[in-house]
Amino acid sequence: MKMKGVIENVESIEELENLEQNENANIIDLWTPCEFNIDENYEYVPKEDSIFSICSDFLYYGIAYPILKVLTKIIYDFKIEGQENIENLEEGAISVSNHVLFLDCAMIGLAFKDKKIYYTTQEESFKIPFVRKLIKLLRAIPIPKGIENKKYFIKAISNLLKEKNIVHVYPEASLWPYCQKIRNFKNGAFDIAVRNQVPVVPCVFTFREPTGIRKIFKRKKDVTLKILKPVYSDSDKYIRQQIEELKEKVAFEMKEAIAKEEQL
Repeated sequence: MKMKGVIENVESIEELENLEQNENANIIDLWTPCEFNIDENYEYVPKEDSIFSICSDFLYYGIAYPILKVLTKIIYDFKIEGQENIENLEEGAISVSNHVLFLDCAMIGLAFKDKKIYYTTQEESFKIPFVRKLIKLLRAIPIPKGIENKKYFIKAISNLLKEKNIVHVYPEASLWPYCQKIRNFKNGAFDIAVRNQVPVVPCVFTFREPTGIRKIFKRKKDVTLKILKPVYSDSDKYIRQQIEELKEKVAFEMKEAIAKEEQL
């Protein structure tokens, strides 16, 4: 995979603002040589008691979780704040975050601990050799491009929420490494939350300068994930109004979290 154009080391808002492109556009080219097609028969989520699902749980909790916990600590001195905000969350929920690191989905998984979480991802991720198999085992769900298949995708997500799972969505739609602002949100995550009457859990990645011995050899910034309080929609209003207000409120809370961090 490679950055488009001259984008190789994006670390500041100024650098990003110089890019003449939409805030939701991809700035990273993925190597996608494999074929991948989604139709109405595609199994977005394997059955709970299937061999695939059992292997998935073993890989997720038995192998990936402990390895990633150590790896993210070494690379990013990764810290989590606000886990108390989801300790009593016993219903299904949509979690959202800014999309700023290749490993940020792994960090989300670490933050939610034993709460079962699934991750929506671009269809292109399932066209990468080996990665396509691994992310499927780690509960990635491809977002279909074809409008005719969206209803099957949404049905699969709704079933997960009814079973009290967490579904993570990136409302910014694309990865912008080390972007230090909240970009424009698409409606999808909030539409699903409203129609399924579940809360949205905002999660915010912020960056800090390395300290101690790390600042000698660490060029990139270290990472903190802040989990904010779940946000609920106002069910007394029309659905479209609920969706828009929920999106605006979540975006505001996330921007405030970044602003407070910058003031420290």
